[in-house]
Amino acid sequence: MNQKTLLIVDDDYTFSSILGRALTRRGYQVFTAAAAAAAVELCKQYQPQQALVDLKLESESGLNLLPQLKAANPDIQMLVLTGYSSISTAVQAIKMGAVNYLCKPTGVDDILAAFDNTRPNPHIAIKETPLSVDRLEWEHIQMILAANNGNVSATSRSLGMHRRTLQRKLLKRPVKEQL
Repeated sequence: MNQKTLLIVDDDYTFSSILGRALTRRGYQVFTAAAAAAAVELCKQYQPQQALVDLKLESESGLNLLPQLKAANPDIQMLVLTGYSSISTAVQAIKMGAVNYLCKPTGVDDILAAFDNTRPNPHIAIKETPLSVDRLEWEHIQMILAANNGNVSATSRSLGMHRRTLQRKLLKRPVKEQL
């Protein structure tokens, strides 16, 4: 059987079903899960070749799921997809076994290319404009949050910020950078 298999782990049912249909049309056998436990069971049962994992699941972090999927299937290629991107979560995802990290919104072609492009490319142009102050704040909050293992109360203490203020900032999408 030469059909590629892919596991989509995302709590957004609409996104998962649309992406699943698009991948099925391209010859993939697709399995979907909305929670970590279901994803691990599907991974153990079907041994998919690839997994697309959302960073923020309903009550869980997709980062915590990466080692569980790797334990269930050591040969799996994992890609993290998120609407809440930050440098610290990208680095952490790669360290935890992801082959790539993409920001939403992205298309099927970009997702498939990210699975194929797993080697470093020194010829990729790097943006030379500095990050905005708002984006730097977002990145710093994400770095401190990761250092505190996702604990919002500990992060707010570390930042000297009221917990509710931090929660409001975390609910917002990150600031987009101008190209």
